Amino acid sequence: MDTNLQAVAVFNKLADLYQERFMDVNMYDADLRFFCTALNKDKAQILDIACGPGNVSRFLLSLQPELNLWGIDLAPRMIELAKKNNPTARFSVMDSRKIFEITEKQDAVVCAFGLPYLNQNECAKLIEDISNLLHPEGLVYLSTMEDDYVKSGPQKGSTGDEIVMHFYQSSDLKTQLLKNNLSPIYENRVYSEGKDGQTVCDLILIAKKAQ
Repeated sequence: MDTNLQAVAVFNKLADLYQERFMDVNMYDADLRFFCTALNKDKAQILDIACGPGNVSRFLLSLQPELNLWGIDLAPRMIELAKKNNPTARFSVMDSRKIFEITEKQDAVVCAFGLPYLNQNECAKLIEDISNLLHPEGLVYLSTMEDDYVKSGPQKGSTGDEIVMHFYQSSDLKTQLLKNNLSPIYENRVYSEGKDGQTVCDLILIAKKAQ
């Protein structure tokens, strides 16, 4: 079974609920502001992978309305919501595992919490594809839930729907970034309380492609 497509089906079903809960991304304010400052380019071309309802896209556009932003997600309902939330941006239904088909070079790529739904091989391939898409000195913003990969597996959400989640650690992701000529320039962690009172660690990494 393609566990990624299974996750997409759940997100398509729960897209409106997801929008209600996660449109506010202010807890990542410092990270996204650093990303925009480091971008340092007018009318930059940005690809937002696994864009969901356009929550990160909306925040970025609030900081830099002139951005040429294209968001992709495999859940059609998420794309419908993203278009409504960001009428000046472009959004398409597309699998993150097929971004190698994109011919437009990007100044930056954002993948906010798309990695948990990709296995190790898919994650490594995505980072390679992102590097190939970026202009020299282009930026990539990655965020994911940090934990040991061996803890990956089926997880039930508050609605009872089950999704296979994959966890990654900073050292593993940085190894993949460096392997693809992407040098980390920023690292941060945001902690919150998850289900059953457990602490959830969100890892944010920003890297720059070599000249």
